[in-house]
Amino acid sequence: MNIILNGTAREYPDQLSASELLRSLGLADKRLALEINEEIVSRSTFDSHVINPGDRVEIVHAIGGG
Repeated sequence: MNIILNGTAREYPDQLSASELLRSLGLADKRLALEINEEIVSRSTFDSHVINPGDRVEIVHAIGGG
């Protein structure tokens, strides 16, 4: 299936969960926010949230500072 990931078209297997996507990108244990189709996805639903063809996915990394 095709999705748009951070503005770039990408090909991924069908029935991909949000957590599987993050694992494939090496981001599973990182502090980040995930937005799909302009809606924030709660970390507690990453395992059950299925990404659909054509979804627009944005991943924003949390950066600390001080």
